[in-house]
Amino acid sequence: MKRTLLTLTVLLASCSQGEREIEGVTSFKHDGGDHQEGRVHYAQRPPAGGAHHPAWQNCGVYDRPLYDEYAVHSLEHGAVWLTYTPDLPAKQVNALKQLVEGRTHALLSPHDTQTAPVVITAWNKQLHVQDATDARLKQFLQKYEQGGEAPEIGASCSGAYSGTV
Repeated sequence: MKRTLLTLTVLLASCSQGEREIEGVTSFKHDGGDHQEGRVHYAQRPPAGGAHHPAWQNCGVYDRPLYDEYAVHSLEHGAVWLTYTPDLPAKQVNALKQLVEGRTHALLSPHDTQTAPVVITAWNKQLHVQDATDARLKQFLQKYEQGGEAPEIGASCSGAYSGTV
């Protein structure tokens, strides 16, 4: 009986840890996005889902802003998009680059219209932070890259569009 109770306690504790939300994450409700040519108006900046361009943004590191419509398509594929204000110090930008290095479904780019210095976005999830070394960024990447609510987890994040604004 003690062994069964201990096993059950450990199992419940590990399940609750996996379901626990990262502090500060905002949730949104976007169903699968429609493909749409041209500009799309988004409620969030950077956007966290919705209609998007038929082509996705190739995952990787960019030093210029991306078109939201292409990046949102990558989010639909299970990518995580890390954005930063253009005036973020180079040392912090380098910390973000190290964070996404070697990841297959991550984007990094400046974003002109965000209010926080660093924003990390997945489909229906977003976190605003003040510093590129915030530990929650890594937690978010681990939890939502190829996970979470993305409608097309596992779809490609390469072989499409690699342009910038």
